[in-house]
Order: sequence, then C-alpha cells, then structure tokens
Amino acid sequence: MRRPCWASPSRSPVPARILPPTPEAIVEAAALLRAGQPIGMPTETVYGLAADASSAEAVARIFAAKGRPNDHPVIVHVAEGDDLSHWAVRVPAAARKLMAAFWPGPLTLILPRATGVLDAVTGGQDTVGVRCPAHPVAQALLKAFGGGLAAPSANRFGRVSPTTAQHVADEFDTGVPVVLDGGACGVGIESTIVDVSSEIPILLRPGHISPVELSAVLGTVVLTRAEMDARRDVPRVSGSLSAHYAPRTPLRLAGGAELRAEIAAATARGQEVGVWSVRDPGGAAAWIEAPAEPARYAQALYATLRAFDGKGLDLLIFEQPPAGPEWTAVRDRLDRAAVGSGA
Repeated sequence: MRRPCWASPSRSPVPARILPPTPEAIVEAAALLRAGQPIGMPTETVYGLAADASSAEAVARIFAAKGRPNDHPVIVHVAEGDDLSHWAVRVPAAARKLMAAFWPGPLTLILPRATGVLDAVTGGQDTVGVRCPAHPVAQALLKAFGGGLAAPSANRFGRVSPTTAQHVADEFDTGVPVVLDGGACGVGIESTIVDVSSEIPILLRPGHISPVELSAVLGTVVLTRAEMDARRDVPRVSGSLSAHYAPRTPLRLAGGAELRAEIAAATARGQEVGVWSVRDPGGAAAWIEAPAEPARYAQALYATLRAFDGKGLDLLIFEQPPAGPEWTAVRDRLDRAAVGSGA
C-alpha cells in the first residue's frame, strides 16, 4: 500500500523551526495551515499541534504525527467573536453564559455538532468540542488563518504535554515545519471541558476553571462525569483515558508521611530517584522544589516532568498534593501520568 506523503520513510528528518511570533511568521504559519500542514501553536494551557479543522487530510496529519487513536476527538479552536454555526448546530443558553464569563480562556465547551463537521474531529460522535484560547499569538494566528483549528496537545499521544516551543520541537523530528514561540504557557495544564450539549452541564475534564466558578456562572451545580455515567452516556473527550500525560520515567505518588519511606525503599533497590515535593525529604538523587500554590504547581507540572525525564533516573516520586477542590485538576493529571508511566 502506498504511504501518504507525510509518512514517507525516504524523507530525512527536518527539525521544526521555532519562530518568534512576528507578523511575518504569523503569515507563514497561516499559509502552511492553508496548505494542509500542522504547526505548533502556543495557547495559555499547553502548546497545540494545530491544523485546519475543515480538512480531513490536515486533521489526518495531526493523528499521524501524534500516533493518536482515530476515534479520539480533538478540540476546535476559534478566534474571538467567530460565528460558531459552522461547528455547532445550536449554542445552548448555558454555553452562552460560560462563553461570556470565560472566553477567551481555558474552557472547552462540548456542543451539538453542525452538519459537515468532520467525524475525524468529533471521533464520530454527535458533539464537538470548541474553545476560544486567550493566548494573543493563538488569536493572531486564528484571525490570520480565518477558520477553526483542530489543536490537540503537541506531543506524542499519551505522553507529557508541551508548555514551551522547545518542548514541541524536541517531540517531533519531522512533520511539523514551524512552531510559533509564545513563551512558557501561563496555565500549564489542559483546558476545563464542560458538556453543555444537553440540559445538564457536566464537567468532563477538570482544569484551571473550577467547578465552583462554573456553578457560580450557571446558577446550578455542575455534575462530574462519575456522577453522570450511571444516568446516561457522556461524550468522549481529550485527556479522559486513565493513562495519559505520562513521563518516560516511572512515576509514583506518595503522601507526605510515605515520601521518605518510598525514597528509602527505592534507594535500597539501587534505584536513582527524582523527587518533587514542597520540602527536600533527603535521600533522593535529584530533588526539585514543588510550588505550594495550586495554580503555580499546575503551571510547572509538565516542564518538571520533562526536566526529570532528561536526568536518566530510574524512578520519580512526587509528593501527593492536598485533597482540596482547588487541587482537583492537578491531581487528575498526576493520577493519569502515574498510570501511564507504568510504575
């Protein structure tokens, strides 16, 4: 069977060019997108691997580059003020309230899909995820391109998400010609995802925008996936697999009282251990101080995982964050990273 041109083994790897977000670079990136190529795009959450969401071939290039399962939906990113009728057959009142409060920003809304939206974008479902990012470079690119961009995180499927342009370039040695450098991501973890396609809003992925903030805007309690699964099926969304965001180095989570015992046991087995904790517990081959505030912790999480992966360690032990609701999104990412690492 003939391979598609983007998967040809005869083509030598060409590293992605990291470009400052000048007007000329934005124009070049938009031209590449119109030609069906994927590019690295900064957002306030994580860097995305962006491609024309209306082109089946362009979306296929994202899936091929990431090694992403074909039934896994991607999020469509739109410019501020865009008409959503191309993507959603209707925008419910709950969605409009959330858009007014949090767009542009780190919030993805699951809406009933419009006719013509690609199955590759929706994972074959009757809903579509849409987000309006707050990052100025993302907005400039969306406006220059003039359409919606499918932009899952710019990393190999299931691995640690990128929060700098260099992370994206390190991840892909071919297939991504340009990465726009928008600096380190301010939020650092993926967007909050809320299903507003039916009468009951459902939180499908926690993120920077908390359930308390969502409920305050909507005037009703926002239920979680776990609370709704027993009542009806909910849409599949990005980042909902039990194993995700995983480093190459095995990762374990330990409560404060267990941390030193875990380090001692690993060291006794002859393992070189890296530790992320608020205070240095001693005994580790490498220790990085963890922020004690949830937003700063989230912003540093993926960069820390990548930094530890570069140290050639045998095991990572991260201190389990507190159980409070403000830590829900961080705990979600850590739990999935630990499962995905196979520790």
